[in-house]
Order: sequence, then C-alpha cells, then structure tokens
Amino acid sequence: MEFRDTQAIYLQIADYICESILQKKWMEEDRIPSVRELAVNMEVNPNTVMRTFNYLQEKGVIYNKRGIGYFITEDGFKQTLDLKKQAFLEEEIPQFIKTMKLLGITVEDLKKYYEQIN
Repeated sequence: MEFRDTQAIYLQIADYICESILQKKWMEEDRIPSVRELAVNMEVNPNTVMRTFNYLQEKGVIYNKRGIGYFITEDGFKQTLDLKKQAFLEEEIPQFIKTMKLLGITVEDLKKYYEQIN
C-alpha cells in the first residue's frame, strides 16, 4: 500500500479496513488479520497498526477477543458506513463545493453529469 503524506498512516490503514468491510470482503463477526500480519503486509510498524485497531475499536467497528484476535463487530457494516459518511460530509464535500463554486459548476450541471454516469 502506498501512503499519502496528507493523512496519518494509521487513518489510511483504517480507511483500507473500512473499505474492505464496505466491499464485503470482511463480514460482521469475521476475524481480521492480526496486528503483526497487517504490519508485515503493509510494511509499517506494528504500533501503527495497533493505533489503527484502537481507533476502530473506539468507533465500534472492531472488537478484540483476548488471545484470539480482532473481529468485525455485529453492526460493523453500519458503524463503518456511518463513519465513512460522516467523514465524507465533513471533509470532502466542503472542498468539493468550494471547487464547484470556483469553476462555476451548478447543482444542475452536477445532476446532469450524475444522470449520465448512472
């Protein structure tokens, strides 16, 4: 995985895990790779992965079965969807709207384009 300089690595790993959940690669109650496995695969320090896991636990996406590993919570898909929607609305939409205004793109223009690609 190539990391961007614009966001903390642990959050980029969290995005990867969230995308895997939303793409249904990992389902609710599935075990996810261990801290070490993920650290090796992503070529990062295990402490970084641990920070990711702590973050996702706080958000209710994953939980730990002591001695067994980390699992997607029973409502992990919904928690992930809510988390990603919130991030999209708070972080990406304001910049998107600013760019639309700068370029003179109207909501009607956007609607036409949306209908073309759907």
